[in-house]
Amino acid sequence: MKHPIVAVTGASGALYGVRLLRELIRQGREPHVIVSPPGRQVLATELGSGSLKELLGSDGFREEQVRDFASPLASGSFETDGMVIVPCSMGTLGSIASGVSQNLIHRAAEVTLKERRRLILVPRETPFSQIALKNMLTLSQAGADILPANPGFYHAPASVEELVDFVVARILDLMGIPHTLSRRWTGLPVLKGEAADAVRR
Repeated sequence: MKHPIVAVTGASGALYGVRLLRELIRQGREPHVIVSPPGRQVLATELGSGSLKELLGSDGFREEQVRDFASPLASGSFETDGMVIVPCSMGTLGSIASGVSQNLIHRAAEVTLKERRRLILVPRETPFSQIALKNMLTLSQAGADILPANPGFYHAPASVEELVDFVVARILDLMGIPHTLSRRWTGLPVLKGEAADAVRR
């Protein structure tokens, strides 16, 4: 089995990465995980711990060291099932767009692109600068998928967890991985009574 790569960088939104990892582990996909130093700091700040094993309550993943350029992930000859960077900081996005590999996250993303595997970047920033938008366009033209962490509301989310699941569901869709995390759009509901009258007005 080929395993996906998941990288967590120093943008707010660490819960997106942890939720994706939980689902991949639940499905037995044994993801390779890389966490940047700022990413670990965000994990600790937003979720209370910088330890993935503690946050996930599982050892069903393979954690790689961010400075280890001897890792199998640094070589295109090592087969993987694509890569997701979630959340993806603007610094990480810019490094990948410019082809600068300063750590294993950058290198693994470069390898994923050159080997024509799926690379999904999940920026969690607003507003975007022109530089960030140009970097996203560059990466999109190079074959990456840009999936901003923008949840929908048509499923009437009742919690933060449901908002997170909406975004993670879209990531899993792009990865080609089946899931039941979020209700899919099936069209507008049939309105009755006062609601229908309000629409007609």
